[in-house]
Amino acid sequence: MRISVLSLLLCLAPMLPAGAAAEALELEPIRALLRDRATRPQAQAAIERLLADHPRSAAAHALLGAAKLQQDDVTGAVQAYEQAASLAPADSEIQRQLGDAYGRSAQKAGALSKLGWARKCKAAYEKAVALDPRNLAARQSLLTFYQAAPGIVGGGMDKAYAQAAAIKELDPTRGRLAFANLYVAEKKFAAAFAEHEAVLRDEPDNYAALYQIGRLAALSGERLDAGLAALGRCLELDPPAGQPGRAPTQWRIGNLHEKRGDLAAARAAYEEALRTQPDFAEARASLQKLD
Repeated sequence: MRISVLSLLLCLAPMLPAGAAAEALELEPIRALLRDRATRPQAQAAIERLLADHPRSAAAHALLGAAKLQQDDVTGAVQAYEQAASLAPADSEIQRQLGDAYGRSAQKAGALSKLGWARKCKAAYEKAVALDPRNLAARQSLLTFYQAAPGIVGGGMDKAYAQAAAIKELDPTRGRLAFANLYVAEKKFAAAFAEHEAVLRDEPDNYAALYQIGRLAALSGERLDAGLAALGRCLELDPPAGQPGRAPTQWRIGNLHEKRGDLAAARAAYEEALRTQPDFAEARASLQKLD
């Protein structure tokens, strides 16, 4: 059904009035194709058709950037997102995505150019927040940059905590999760557990909090039973977009069984993770360590 809807949209695209941008189209069918690994080649073809019909559409160029990142073509992604940003300079979300492309470029760059890409990443994220202070995804990206980057390129935990506070003002649940991740980075495990538990008191089936309790139990070696219960509940829920799916959840369950000394249960969890996602490297490495 997705493909037939997509085909209809693309057939109608040339009929739009002159100057109509791809923003006037329903782009979710293409995004859906991009999210599914099996249909990404179809998504690429759809994006190319969209760009041919609407070469000055910022949204179409941003979709191309997303496709290039999935292909690990960081040069192509940067070019596409820069074009999108030039066409829509006031679009906060495009600036955030451009920051993602710069960040990936920094990760892959050599020592001489790494700092330059990192500074571009920071500038793009900061511009995204300035353009729309309520863009939670942009604030989260900026928080992550501040947390991970060295001071020489503008990183710093004080700045990361400031972003977490700003996120919490806009969305208390996401703010608590942001603070919890910062506490984990500083090995303040009790404080991190407290934040996640506060989320679950209000939202017992909050997938992100449940998964993070399991992850935190695996990292800290504490509250293993609570971690297993939380991850077990994750397996009963549908993971929201952007959250770890069944394979990472099974892998974390295996981690917890290992810490409890139940190697048979750990092996079963790792094998289940690989059945779900055969290329899941972390599960394969954990399974090999048990042999």
